[in-house]
Amino acid sequence: MSLFEKTSVVEAPVEELFAWHQCPHAFERLTPPWEKIEVLEKQGGITDGSRLVLRMKQWFWPIRWVVVHSGFIEGKLFRDTQVEGPFAKWIHSHQFQPITEKTSQLTDQVEYQAPLGAFGDIVAGGFIASKLKRTFNFRHTRTQHDLKRLLPLASKGPLKIIISGASGMIGTALTRFLTGGCHEVRALVRRQPKGSDIFWNPDKGEIDPNSLENADVVIHLAGENIGAGRWTPGRKKRIRESRIAGTKFLAETLASLKNPPKVFITSSAIGFYGDREDEILTEDSPAGKGFLTEVCQAWEEASEPAKKAGIRVVHLRTGIVLSANGGALPKMVLPTLMGAGGVIGTGRQWMSWITLEDLVGIFNYAIHSPALSGPVNATAPGSVTNRDFTKILGKVLKRPTFFPLPGFMVKLLFGEMGEALLLEGQRVTPACLTREGFEFLYPDLGSALRWELGRF
Repeated sequence: MSLFEKTSVVEAPVEELFAWHQCPHAFERLTPPWEKIEVLEKQGGITDGSRLVLRMKQWFWPIRWVVVHSGFIEGKLFRDTQVEGPFAKWIHSHQFQPITEKTSQLTDQVEYQAPLGAFGDIVAGGFIASKLKRTFNFRHTRTQHDLKRLLPLASKGPLKIIISGASGMIGTALTRFLTGGCHEVRALVRRQPKGSDIFWNPDKGEIDPNSLENADVVIHLAGENIGAGRWTPGRKKRIRESRIAGTKFLAETLASLKNPPKVFITSSAIGFYGDREDEILTEDSPAGKGFLTEVCQAWEEASEPAKKAGIRVVHLRTGIVLSANGGALPKMVLPTLMGAGGVIGTGRQWMSWITLEDLVGIFNYAIHSPALSGPVNATAPGSVTNRDFTKILGKVLKRPTFFPLPGFMVKLLFGEMGEALLLEGQRVTPACLTREGFEFLYPDLGSALRWELGRF
């Protein structure tokens, strides 16, 4: 059998490191965003006999992978053994050792045998070894990141946090991160609630206020996807109403509670500033012009009832969120990998972006930072033009970027939506976060893309 091993020193007590691996969504947090892996079934946690059933894709082939946990020793060890899957054999040992009271050694050891015996080793051995290296570099880095952000705040105790839009890309990542800090996270859902979910229907004004009593934090992410299609009059109405009416209803409900939350964090967008060419935009910059500006202004104003009730309200004006799991980045990566990437329009429009990793950190920072209130630019400090973004993406993917998409084609294909999202831009700087000392893990675009796409 082949052997792969990855060892890292983690800045956390071994008890905390082990406990983090026992959290409900630890496996999902450790799954690289560029890997298409779906959890089909979980039975138990990581103790002996617990089981994990996955579905993954390798190129175009779906693969079912079933592992069973064994060898559990509290604070020291657990193993995953494949009982069904792509390998002839697979045994993954997670080992934890204390170094000092505040540091630990994390070791992942994988014993594996490729399918088809010696032939499989010859054909796929190099590919498997390379993939394991990328995967476990990600896993150890993600572990470091999460514990670095969660542990300093652990003394404040677990919080009760309610999230709308929890099933979206941002909401899913945020839920998984926060549960790693032992917080109780409940989702506001429109469907039939499951488990700890809370039903609401903002269109009909339906919610049980008692379910929101004594929450510490409410995070509002729900809203119609602005980039999912052309902006017809009907679609623009849904975009506007899904954000404004939902936010107002939730803010009014929170304001009416006997024990309201201390913090109400709402998602907004840098579309607030409109198309401002090369102007550097801070939270003090005035609103611009256009449909998105109008929506963002009304969106933020809709939370006023919560503010008047004494709740600290934070509006995170989010830029382009970079994640291999969804959003804009995969749409840029595919043509670039095919050699068809290039600038959009003039290429001079500014792109203010943020990695999903840092955005989750910003939400966590906003929860715990009393000094943050009102608008907060949730963007990295390294805004770039579309031309530079295209060039850096091509360099990370090692592909040429010779094929531009002219502005008239954008307008023809996507209409007003394409013009606002692709041809216009904002040069935004995160002045509030910088002033308060927030630490970006990925402040420059090159490192951000390498992290999100696993090109390290």
